[in-house]
Amino acid sequence: MLNGGIIGALLDCHSNWTAAWHLAQSGHLSQPPCTVTADYAIKLLRPTPLDAPVDLVARVVESAVDRAVVEAVLTSAGKPRATCRGTFVAVRPGHPAYHQW
Repeated sequence: MLNGGIIGALLDCHSNWTAAWHLAQSGHLSQPPCTVTADYAIKLLRPTPLDAPVDLVARVVESAVDRAVVEAVLTSAGKPRATCRGTFVAVRPGHPAYHQW
């Protein structure tokens, strides 16, 4: 089975990029802003097999100029395996987390 920490990392990263892309599009930016995870919760629904592909789908459910709330789901073998909800915030140069990943 796929480890819960790996599942969490996949959902966090996919959600973060979904937020960054959304903020770039809604702000008419030439590139996505640097975004960081402000809060994040994951629910592990059932075991995720290692011998099948996983699919990640994320969508923005709330947004402001500098942040987006994203809900995401990881599925495998046609079943949801984990869900998450997080807030992702755009940071600017000078912030300790700016481009530190």
